[in-house]
Amino acid sequence: VQLVESGGGLVQAGGSLRLSCAASGSTFSINRMGWYRQAPGKQRELVASISSGGAIGNYADSVKGRFTISRDNAKNTMFLQMNSLKPEDTAVYYCNGLPPITGWGKGTLVTVSS
Repeated sequence: VQLVESGGGLVQAGGSLRLSCAASGSTFSINRMGWYRQAPGKQRELVASISSGGAIGNYADSVKGRFTISRDNAKNTMFLQMNSLKPEDTAVYYCNGLPPITGWGKGTLVTVSS
């Protein structure tokens, strides 16, 4: 499986972004998937996960109520809708399985200015 993240950018606090994760390979739909992020000087953390069928999402407390994870298994794609962004959301965002199913991609950089 190969995963490619996109959709990051520079946004002001309070703004929104939608991240996408495009997966190659036939095993995407059977895996629980997650969005992770790594801020400068910090360890990578899991921010949201979604069940294989897409019915159940779980969120870190820091993003609960602001981020929404979804997936389209027919298109091998996963999304992260991020609203009410805060400067502390600034990080490189990655997608992968939960647990990880492949190596880490390049990620997509999200920068939130105050």
